[in-house]
Amino acid sequence: MRHRKTGKTLDRKKGPREALLRNLATSVILYEKVQTTKAKAKAVRPFVERLITVGKAGDINARRRLQGVLYSANAVRKMVEEIGPRYKERRGGYLRLTNLGRRTGDAAEMVQIELV
Repeated sequence: MRHRKTGKTLDRKKGPREALLRNLATSVILYEKVQTTKAKAKAVRPFVERLITVGKAGDINARRRLQGVLYSANAVRKMVEEIGPRYKERRGGYLRLTNLGRRTGDAAEMVQIELV
């Protein structure tokens, strides 16, 4: 039973859901702008914001914590060297969700998630 469990399941089991969030977070960091469904974007937003907060430290511990989550070494490098210093003074709210309408095939709500 899921009593008092937080977070969205996205109709997936734990392993595939974590892989989906890690892939989507890596894409948001590398490309800084990704189109996805509203449910996935709302699930990945706090995940990416925590990663940016870790990346703001910029030390070796932050780099190792990011390597444990992100799939790409380029994403870790970009987070520590570019994105972390960019948001050094910002206290939160690093991402913006922009509604794009509904997808043609299944009418799923689409959004664009991007770094502010």
